[in-house]
Amino acid sequence: MKLIQMPVWKMTVSTMAGLALSCAAWAQGYPTKAITLVVPFAAGGPTDVVARTLGAAMTKTLGQSVIVENKTGAGGTIAAAYTARANPDGYTFLIHHNGMATAPVLYRKLNYKPLSDFEYVSQVIDVPMTLVGRKDLPAKDFKELMAYAKANSDKINLAHAGLGAVSHLCGVLLRQAMGVSMTTVPYQGTGPAMNALLAGQVDLLCDQTTSTTPHIKAGSIKLYGVTTASRLKTLPDTPTLAEQGLKDFQVVVWHGIYAPKGTPKEAVDKFGAALKTALKDPVVVQRLAELGAIVPSDAKLTPAGLQTWLQQETARYEPVIKAAGQFAD
Repeated sequence: MKLIQMPVWKMTVSTMAGLALSCAAWAQGYPTKAITLVVPFAAGGPTDVVARTLGAAMTKTLGQSVIVENKTGAGGTIAAAYTARANPDGYTFLIHHNGMATAPVLYRKLNYKPLSDFEYVSQVIDVPMTLVGRKDLPAKDFKELMAYAKANSDKINLAHAGLGAVSHLCGVLLRQAMGVSMTTVPYQGTGPAMNALLAGQVDLLCDQTTSTTPHIKAGSIKLYGVTTASRLKTLPDTPTLAEQGLKDFQVVVWHGIYAPKGTPKEAVDKFGAALKTALKDPVVVQRLAELGAIVPSDAKLTPAGLQTWLQQETARYEPVIKAAGQFAD
């Protein structure tokens, strides 16, 4: 008896069609349970606030809760490694800032690869940085600060929120641009660094508007400039550092959302679409405005936009960190 075999090409087309229908059905039903958004930093911090604000709005669109899970430590690498190893089923995502670009240089024994171990979802927001000083610092503006810093380079100090924090990187770039060798004072987080500045224990701090704006408006610290390319709507009378002589100086805390490698495209796309909707939600818009946060251009609110930006930022910070000779391990 002769067996009749179905042609291979028919089997392939049939299999592909079945898979396509299966994926379509899966995407239509997704999500069917709560989604976890991993945050590398402590509850109440700037990244956590952004995550919870967006998560609440995205829940309305997705029909399932977006639950924030804080996995702190090691400059965000614990959370990133956890996400890289998570089940790529569309129910685990990571929100991270500039640390995704700096980790490969800061940590010489990193157990994941930021550029290849994740699916890219979207950029989220940019948060401007400010250069602030203790209330009784003699310099009343940035021009005077430059002169004061050069005259007191052996005495003036600059706080930051820990090795690898954006405040640390901003400080490294600031010292290079100003041509001044200041003493750096590391703290375990933005809160302790700001408290030290408020108490007059340190002279300067480069930190994001989410932390500094309330103290600036209260008059409890001095503001010397913003680190964005143009002036901020929330601080319209404050010139940028670039305006004041630090040519092309620009540092912002940027955020991106990632998923474990292999996460279905349908899940990435649906989560990304919900994110875009959330960024237009009136409650979110108001909250981000209060934080001084800026929504990136539409071109950056895409997987390709985030991937390109991460590649650029990795290339930008690598020589800076290597020149500083400071590593986290």
